[in-house]
Amino acid sequence: MSLAELTLVDFRLFYDLSFVPSIDGTTVIEGPNGGGKTTILEAVSYLGTQRSFRRAPREAMIRAGADRAIVRGDFCRTNRVLVEAELTRTGSSRAQVNRQPARRQELAAAAPVTVFSPDDLAIVQRGPSGRRELLDDALRVVDRQAGATIDEAERVTRQRTALLRQSGGRLKEDIAPTLDVWDERLARVGTALAVARERLLEEATPTIAAAYHALAGRDDALQLSYRRSWEGDLAVALATHRTGDLRVGATTVGPHRDDLAITLAGRDSRLQASQGEQRSVALALRLGLHQLLTERLGEPPMLLLDDVFSELDPNRSRALVAQLPIAQALVTTAVPLPAGIEVAQVTDVLTIGRRTAPASEPGGRP
Repeated sequence: MSLAELTLVDFRLFYDLSFVPSIDGTTVIEGPNGGGKTTILEAVSYLGTQRSFRRAPREAMIRAGADRAIVRGDFCRTNRVLVEAELTRTGSSRAQVNRQPARRQELAAAAPVTVFSPDDLAIVQRGPSGRRELLDDALRVVDRQAGATIDEAERVTRQRTALLRQSGGRLKEDIAPTLDVWDERLARVGTALAVARERLLEEATPTIAAAYHALAGRDDALQLSYRRSWEGDLAVALATHRTGDLRVGATTVGPHRDDLAITLAGRDSRLQASQGEQRSVALALRLGLHQLLTERLGEPPMLLLDDVFSELDPNRSRALVAQLPIAQALVTTAVPLPAGIEVAQVTDVLTIGRRTAPASEPGGRP
């Protein structure tokens, strides 16, 4: 899969942009800080994931003065695939594949991407949500049914939690039957999602561990384990926690509370590893899952590398480049690229997009 052309309208600082990268090789996007280099990668990633890898809210991705933003990617496979997204300040945003409404798993399959960024360190250092997202993003690409399960689990959890908040902390007669329904649904889809994540992690662990060894140049054993937020049957756990959930107005067990535990030589990587070790772990997680997706898809997802090499020492940079499958890549960097990357195209970000509206449209587009 390759990106043939990216079009942006009112996305962040760009009034409009048309960007044509190299189809087969590495395109380096250069330019000053604040010029929009990361914005281009963010837009490409948004098409496949429907969120910002910078964890920005939707409204932050819409140009000041505009009510909506458009991101359009024309991708090449055996056929051309058009992926489009509309972001709005109010109401629901929309996405399409070949002009047809598409759900998140369909978008992930149409525009699979792997993003490497300095913020990946947060996957190891911070809370479990980033680690769950890492697994779920991969699941959406390789397993459409799992993608549907992720969406259903999120929807059911929101509905159950909203009902808990409406209860005022008490199990009223008119609430109990509905809560029973949501508990049954969450037990079913939550268990299915946990199983899918566990299977993916089991398959990916050897590749991730090998990637860590190559990146760190050490023999420390990297161990990954999926930790459910409940023991035994989820339906029983939900019933056991119901009184407490009513009191706090939250669903305290389920796949949205699970975690990916990471240890190095028996040490908790979040609390007891050095920052260099943590960065190697974060890179290994991305790289291992990227290699797994390449095997499962038969072709590598598109690579987006946002200023990664400025955070790595020369050895880690060379090790990362050596393990990346040959694929189309978009790279931003503030330092010279390591040996092994053959650059097909260099683009100055200041030459590929218009940042201000014409005088006839001072407030943005009609």
